[in-house]
Amino acid sequence: MADTPSTDNQFHTGFDNSMGNLADHFLNCAKLGRYLTVESGSRFIITDDFRGDSVLSEAAAMAAIYSKDQLVAEAALLPLSQSIPIMSIESRDKYERLFHLIEEQTLDASIKDVAGSLIRSRFRAAEIRALESELGNKISPARIRYRDFLLVVKQLMDKEIIEKSFLDEFRQFTQDVAGKLDFGIYSFCLDSIFSSQRISDTIKKLLALELLNYPTLIRRELISNIFALPGQSQEIVSFISNMLDQYLNVETVVEIKLLKDLKLNRFSMQQVNELVENTSSQ
Repeated sequence: MADTPSTDNQFHTGFDNSMGNLADHFLNCAKLGRYLTVESGSRFIITDDFRGDSVLSEAAAMAAIYSKDQLVAEAALLPLSQSIPIMSIESRDKYERLFHLIEEQTLDASIKDVAGSLIRSRFRAAEIRALESELGNKISPARIRYRDFLLVVKQLMDKEIIEKSFLDEFRQFTQDVAGKLDFGIYSFCLDSIFSSQRISDTIKKLLALELLNYPTLIRRELISNIFALPGQSQEIVSFISNMLDQYLNVETVVEIKLLKDLKLNRFSMQQVNELVENTSSQ
């Protein structure tokens, strides 16, 4: 299964806080309407990135406020809340103010409720454990389903199932994990399919057509990822480009292609951010 992502390593990949300012980077992601990524743009932030001390508190707070992925936003609250009970009074007051800010500014109503609940409970250990347990109950079954789906991908590579059966399985997998699996992990699944030379272009084209029906933000991230995959075939690029031009409006197509250029490092995050701000001010 060389063409599929590791089902273990993907969940435990930390990142270096020294590369620039992650908090500012997460703010830029929000301005661009993007899911959170590491600053290099090499991959998405997933829930496990917030385990341990791998993320600075300022960046975790920005993730809780701006993440388009509810599970990631919830996970970002955990390291912030877990340290509060053992803090000095001065530090605790500072972090409580941070949680009030998260409650006021978060883009997700459920995160607002969670942050408010922690504040009202005075960050009781039982409340924090309940949050951790609830998050785990959402993620663990979905990750098992993710591994099962990767086995189906391998069957497709080995030509052990037909195209229709695979498409049915893909639709069921998507339905099963909707809202329960980190967006980044779902994206890994798609990347493994579109980057594999052992999977036919026919399957890839049919999957691309499926993506047309996805919500705007998810569709934009996934399709721009396909464009940006190293070694992507010109046939697939041309097919998807024609598909976008045929079915989507011009502004949506431009957004997808701008994000593709960002991922291919043709523009910096700052350049694209400035372009978005200039466009919105006109």
